[in-house]
Order: sequence, then structure tokens, then C-alpha cells
Amino acid sequence: MKLSELLYGVSIKEVVGDISNISVNKLEFDSREVGKSDLFIAIKGVTVDGHDFIDSCIENGVNSIILEKLPENRNKDICYVLVEDSSIAMSIIASNYYGNPSMKLKLIGVTGTNGKTTIATLLYQLFSDLGYPTALLSTIENKIGNRTIKSTHTTGDSLQINQLLFQMVEEGCEYCFMEVSSHAIAQGRINGLTYSGGVFTNITQDHLDYQNVYLRIP
Repeated sequence: MKLSELLYGVSIKEVVGDISNISVNKLEFDSREVGKSDLFIAIKGVTVDGHDFIDSCIENGVNSIILEKLPENRNKDICYVLVEDSSIAMSIIASNYYGNPSMKLKLIGVTGTNGKTTIATLLYQLFSDLGYPTALLSTIENKIGNRTIKSTHTTGDSLQINQLLFQMVEEGCEYCFMEVSSHAIAQGRINGLTYSGGVFTNITQDHLDYQNVYLRIP
């Protein structure tokens, strides 16, 4: 896929290099997983900063990099795309990469302090029993129809989310009930997704720091 297509909707501060002729093999934010013609997204984590691994990613064959700070020494063969927030940019890019799957099904986000898993699971079971092709993204498990996929986080990273949503669309799902953590919203992991509806279970003191954001509902 062309880099210029992947960047649709991303708020870009500066581009160094030519984005028009670059084809991207796959998206990666883990420097250990990059390969030839990949797009590396440098994200500042709590303990690790992806910007520290840009040179090793270039050595491994990436052709383009999303970052929040341009390096002083730049490779003329690499396209650098400067953004304000790499995590938010990755969410939008991931959605574009997988063909905006959230727009092709009815995605319902369930957020709040308590009860997210229970409500999302009950809604999944109800709609499945009513005969609708339904999927689930939750802390306990992810389900596409009757198929179960192991879950590792309340809300996965944006690459995982969009990949799963893509599989749901490919397998004919009509609805998806998605457990959405407050941290995921605040960290921009659901940016780029289009929700058909949202459920707020309850908001307690533990999550007030994170619930100053919103679900985007068309």
C-alpha cells in the first residue's frame, strides 16, 4: 500500500522525503519485528522510547518512519513523517491499512470503571442468540462468530484491533461489541475507529483522570 494512502487523515507537521512513491509492506511499532519496506512507527512508551531504535530499524530495511522528533542525522533514502502524537497517528494509519473495517460493521464500545466485560459479553451473546453475525473484543477473550481468539489486554493496540476488525468483516460479522478501557481512550488507541454506539457503565474516582475524552459516534 502507498504511504500517501496510509497517511490519509493523519495530522502531519512535516515530511522529509518523498511519500508519493513509497510502498509499505507492513506496519510495525516494535523495532524487533521490522523488515524490508516496512513502516516503523516510533512511539514513546512508559519505559522504552521507539525513537531510540530508529537506526537499527533502518539497518533492517524500513523505508519510512513515523516519529515525534526528527533525528539530526537523516538517511536520504528514508521518508520521515513528523507528527504530534505517534500513537494517534498509528491508530489512523492502522485503520487505513486494513481498509477502515470499523466502518463496515456496527461497532459498539463499552467503557466505564466496572462491568465492561460483563456487558460486552452479554450483548455479544444476546445478538448471537438472535441470529446476528456478531463479534466480541474483551478482556477475557475475543470472538469472531463462534471462533475464540486469546485476549491479552482489555483493549489491544490499534494494529491488533484493526486486524481483528478486518477478520470480522471478512468473516461476515455485522456487529462487534468492544470493551474499551479508559487508558486506551486516553492513549489514542481507538482513534480512527468509527463507532455506531457507545455504552458507559459507570465512572468512579479511579478513572476520572482518563475519562476526559469521548467515543466518536457518527
